[in-house]
Amino acid sequence: MNILKNAKIYAFVMILAISSNASHAQITNDLTHDEALKALLTAKKNAEESKVLVNIAVVDAGANLKAFIRMDESYLGSIDVAIKKAKTARYFNIDTGKLGELTQPGGIIYNIELTNNGLVSFPGGLPIINKEGKIIGAIGVSGGTIDQDRAIATAGAKAILY
Repeated sequence: MNILKNAKIYAFVMILAISSNASHAQITNDLTHDEALKALLTAKKNAEESKVLVNIAVVDAGANLKAFIRMDESYLGSIDVAIKKAKTARYFNIDTGKLGELTQPGGIIYNIELTNNGLVSFPGGLPIINKEGKIIGAIGVSGGTIDQDRAIATAGAKAILY
């Protein structure tokens, strides 16, 4: 965990993994803990470069929290929002901002955000797709503007492709 030890900001990182075996992800199309950490730390680096204080959550294919970080001074209320953005993106396999377009009054799924113990239907949550084009998890970012949150989440999600 030298990465965290040497980080300029205090970070709480939680990694939940059943197995570190990479073949597990290939069989189940699930995010490994190494991939979750890569997405998380890439997003964190992007946030730091952008000078934005955020919370970042990564969930696996089953929408279970796999990794999380709260940057110092980030909003406490954004913890839950980041986690819900990640879960929402995975539950519906869609950018949460695009989902929001469908949930407006008169929209085809108006009020869906009231389901599943609360969903988030504004930008900052994205599915994470592997090199084979399979959705293996999702990332949620909260604390900046919606455009900043989306950009940081995009950086994290794209990290898995490289």
